[in-house]
Amino acid sequence: MTNDNAHPDFEALQSQLDTLAAAKDQWARTTLDERIAILESVKDALMGVAGDWARQGASAKGLSGSPLEGEEWMSGPYALMGACNGLIETLSKMNGKSFLQAIPLRTLPNGQLAARVTPHSIWDRLLLSGVSAEVWMQDGVTRDNLAAHTATAYDTPAGQRQGRVSLVLGAGNIAAIAPLDVFQKLFLEHQVVILKMNPVNEYLAGVLETALAPLIERDALRIVKGGGDVGAWLTEHELVEEIHITGSQATHDMIIWGKGEEGEKNRAAGTPRLDKRITSELGAVCPTIVVPGNWSEADIRFQAEQIATQKLHNSGFNCVACQALLMPRGWDQEDALMRELRDVISQSARPTYYPGTEDRLAAFRDHASEVDVVSRGHAPELLINNLEDHDRFRSNEVFAPAFSVQRLEAPDAEQYLRNAIEFANNQLHGTLGANIVIHPDTIRAMGRERFEALLADLHYGTIAINAWTGLGFLNTVCPWGAFPGHTLDDVQSGIGSVHNTFMFDAAERSVVEAPFRPFPRSVANGDWSLLPRPPWFITNTRQHKLGELLTQFEYKPAWHRIPGIFLNALMG
Repeated sequence: MTNDNAHPDFEALQSQLDTLAAAKDQWARTTLDERIAILESVKDALMGVAGDWARQGASAKGLSGSPLEGEEWMSGPYALMGACNGLIETLSKMNGKSFLQAIPLRTLPNGQLAARVTPHSIWDRLLLSGVSAEVWMQDGVTRDNLAAHTATAYDTPAGQRQGRVSLVLGAGNIAAIAPLDVFQKLFLEHQVVILKMNPVNEYLAGVLETALAPLIERDALRIVKGGGDVGAWLTEHELVEEIHITGSQATHDMIIWGKGEEGEKNRAAGTPRLDKRITSELGAVCPTIVVPGNWSEADIRFQAEQIATQKLHNSGFNCVACQALLMPRGWDQEDALMRELRDVISQSARPTYYPGTEDRLAAFRDHASEVDVVSRGHAPELLINNLEDHDRFRSNEVFAPAFSVQRLEAPDAEQYLRNAIEFANNQLHGTLGANIVIHPDTIRAMGRERFEALLADLHYGTIAINAWTGLGFLNTVCPWGAFPGHTLDDVQSGIGSVHNTFMFDAAERSVVEAPFRPFPRSVANGDWSLLPRPPWFITNTRQHKLGELLTQFEYKPAWHRIPGIFLNALMG
């Protein structure tokens, strides 16, 4: 509809909003069967353009012909296909909320209720062997009242629902973010949506219009393009009743409070510019906590690949990219891990595509006392510094190939982990995601209950153990968002959550865990995991094949698809 070099067509935008407003109650009142049929149609349409989606993303990011095309498959059509499946299952068992009956529950050492959402099927056990995910509920949620805190938007009979018009301001980095945010509004909150694409990836608007055509045909969705002027016009429009934004805190605060002096006055007075419900998923200075232990050389290499992935997936343009590497002071294997990490990073010669990268890297250099430079051939150098160099590194998301290291006292593994959790909670901005790398023997020595009690003190929306929190994003059964409790005047990583296909209304966090070692070393060490090098690792040489095969599997799960996936997984 618009682009940065054209004057916005506000008449056309007005027409889009009028259409949505006229259809909002009708959408809110669609039946379960109608919604399931729509999602099935979305799956068909999505599969038809999945290849184009992945290829366009890879081309825009300079990845064409590379195994890294797999990132565009997995963080695009694969994630959205998984969300369709999850929502179809939940909606098909909404009567009496019977879908809850198949979710194992347990009580954590601190009394919280945890729901195991992965593995949930035989396919999970095969394709994500050894990977688990739990949703930890907020205080007050129990086995007896879980249903009363789940899918409550569906407690109102369909014929009595009132619809709303919401604006989703899409992110420019990961392709599935915008459509998954749209699903949140449509299927969990009964709202029609106008999606404003980010100019960075608005080239995908055509693909999304095709994939989501069943929703557009119902007048439940409109997709528009444009720059900041279009976004500002939409946020202030009287027909837009709610807003969801994925992006930076600076953009969020400008929308809420205004610019410059006006913004400062509004914030001080506690008077937001907009009288609308606004939810958000914003960035953070996300930590990776490396817990000391006795690691083998193979362990060190594998975890170096893991940490490199946490930093360089999508070339570092992720809100949960590792930005603060917390290391145990005096650990005798630190040098070996950092050496392997630099080696893995040096082989990731991928371009940077996101606007402003050079300026952000220059600012990183300017505020660092000393920079460790990792050369990556024709790709921009990756920068490493000490977190203590400047407050900026604890409070600003770099959104570029750079990270900081902080060493903490480590008299023993448990005390170190306690120190690292306290540091992350109190010193690092945001609460979106935190990673913990820890040897299973270290957990056993500490005691599983004690380990989980410590995890409960780590206040992040997603915690990944021997995995990357990005896995929680891809696995859309997991709620995705900041740790609860932020406010508009101190929003940090945002307010509310998305994804969450089981529709938990009082989730506190997601906890994802993967094997410390890949197959076959996992089995040799008694871990009984069949997961080889994970397909999301930047070092996986077959992830382009795996991304496509996994998307096809999500579209139509079948036994005959398993051998090809296993073969490519082992070859990767």
